[in-house]
Amino acid sequence: MPSRLPTALALLLPLALSACGGKILPDTAYNDSRYRGPGAGNGSIFGPNGLSFTTGGGGAAANRGGAIGVNAYLWRGALDTLSFMPLASADPFGGVIITDWYQPPGSPNERFKATAYILGQQLRTEGLRVVLYRQVLQNGQWMDAQVDPAVQTALENRVLDRARQLRVLSQGPG
Repeated sequence: MPSRLPTALALLLPLALSACGGKILPDTAYNDSRYRGPGAGNGSIFGPNGLSFTTGGGGAAANRGGAIGVNAYLWRGALDTLSFMPLASADPFGGVIITDWYQPPGSPNERFKATAYILGQQLRTEGLRVVLYRQVLQNGQWMDAQVDPAVQTALENRVLDRARQLRVLSQGPG
């Protein structure tokens, strides 16, 4: 009997993340003394307003207590883009998202798994790496198979496109 834990995690993770911080703000919005880390405000170990994501930029924002050291737009873009695959684990502090095996509906003898690495605080191509794994069913056993590099690049580009959309949406109307 297949485990329902990855499906439950995939459903609960967006809720848990949305409860953590509210809307994503540019780094300059966090220069207020209320956002400077643990020990002030409500006593949370993550600071007065709970867990906060930085949107990039480095500097003082990168050294603030409670802030995650990866780009929030890339993080959310990767979660959104990979949401069709069951989520195995997500580490927002380390910037790693790992999916479980996904079998496309029209390909019962093939399955895929992805790992996304958010490598920094900038919304740049160099701040993201997606590794795609593929297996094919041969003689009743799953065997590792080659992944077309163009597919992996296309997946990274979709994550980057989604991250850029999220950044534009967070800035609101002009």
